[in-house]
Amino acid sequence: MKDPLKNTRRKFRLWNNTRRLEAELKSYEAAFEKRRLVVPDDAAILAAMKERYPYRVPKPKGGLSIIAVYHNYNWENASLLPALEKFGEVRHCDWFEEFDHTRRDWRSSLKARMNRELVERMRLLFDEQKPDVVFTYLAGEIVFPETVRDIAGLGVPLIHFSLNDKEHFVGKIRDGLAFGSRDICPMFDICWTSTADAVKKYCVEGATPVYLPEGANPEIHMPVACEKTIDVSFVGQRYGNRPETVNRLKKAGIRVEAFGYGWPNGPLPTGEMVSIYSKSRINLGFGGVDGYKETFCLKGRDFEIPMSGGLYLTEYHRELETVYDIGREIVAYVGIDDLVEKIKWLLANPGAAEAIRQAGRRRALTDHTWEKHFEKIFSLLNLLQLPHPSSFPE
Repeated sequence: MKDPLKNTRRKFRLWNNTRRLEAELKSYEAAFEKRRLVVPDDAAILAAMKERYPYRVPKPKGGLSIIAVYHNYNWENASLLPALEKFGEVRHCDWFEEFDHTRRDWRSSLKARMNRELVERMRLLFDEQKPDVVFTYLAGEIVFPETVRDIAGLGVPLIHFSLNDKEHFVGKIRDGLAFGSRDICPMFDICWTSTADAVKKYCVEGATPVYLPEGANPEIHMPVACEKTIDVSFVGQRYGNRPETVNRLKKAGIRVEAFGYGWPNGPLPTGEMVSIYSKSRINLGFGGVDGYKETFCLKGRDFEIPMSGGLYLTEYHRELETVYDIGREIVAYVGIDDLVEKIKWLLANPGAAEAIRQAGRRRALTDHTWEKHFEKIFSLLNLLQLPHPSSFPE
C-alpha cells in the first residue's frame, strides 16, 4: 500500500529540486550575457594551450605519459583506463580507495587528510617521472580548491572530467564550498563536461569547458551472437517513473523485462548486460534524472547499447539530437502512448528496426568511443600528433 505522505514529500522534492536547477541555470545564463562571455571554440582553446605551454612538443599516439586520478566505483576501470592506455603509459592514482569514505563523518574526519595525501602522492609520482598530462575525475565533495591548485602548480596540463553537471555543477554546499565542479573548475586547463547547458556555467566561473558526451568501450560493448528472445528490455536501477512505465507497457500487452537494482531480476554483471542488449529486439532507455522533474541528460547507456548492437528506444530530450540522427540511428519517444506505439511499430517492422540498429552501431563506433573523446581532449591540449593536422580544429 502506498504511503500518501511519502508520495507528497517526493512530489515536493521533485518540485523544489526542479525550481532550484531552473534558478541556477537562469542566474548563470544572465551572468554569461551580462559579462559578454563567449564559449571558446576548438581553435581558441588550442591557441591558448600553445601559449600556456610554449615548449611542449606534441607526441605520437601511444607516446604520452599520463597520470589518471579517479576512484573506480564500478565502471571507470573498464571504460576510462583502456581508452587512456591507447595514448601511452598510464599511472592510475586511486588514493581514495584507501580511506573509509562510507563513514557518515568522513568529510569532517578524513577529507583534510585525504587531500594532503593526494598532493603528496602526486608529488611522488612527478618525482618518479614527470607526466605529459594529468586526467582527473573528481568533485568538490572530495577535493578542496587548494588541493587542485597545488596539483596544477606541478606544471603539466590538468583535465577535469565531470558527468553530472546537470544537477551537481553546484550541488550541496558545505562550509561555503560546493560539492560539484563550481569551486574547483577554474584551476584546470580543460574541463570536460557531458552536460551541454553547463558550458556557460564553466565560463562564468573562469574555466575552459569542452562539451563531450559520455562514450563506450567497443572492446566490451559489442554484439553477441544469440537468438532474440526478449521483445523489450530495460537495464538500470528501479526508481522514478521507471516502474510505472514498465507496468503500463505490460498492461498494453508488451513483453518487457527489467534488470538492475530494485527489480526482481536483480543487477547483471557487464558481460550478461551486453548479452541482454543482443537478446532484446528493443532496448528501452530513460533520459530523466531522479529527483528532478523534466530534467534530462545523456547517459552511458545512450552509447553502450547502440555500440553493443542493440536497437535503442529512449526518452526524447534535446541533447540526443547532438549525438544521433533520431529516427535513423536510434528512436526516441515522448510519453507513454508514444512509447507503446513505437514499440509496436518496431516489433511489426523488423526490417526497419534492423536498419536503425545497424546505423546506431556505426554512429557509436565512429563518434562515441572513449578513445575518440580522449583524442580530442589531448589534441586540444597540444599533446598529440594527429595523422592529419589540418583536420583539427575545424
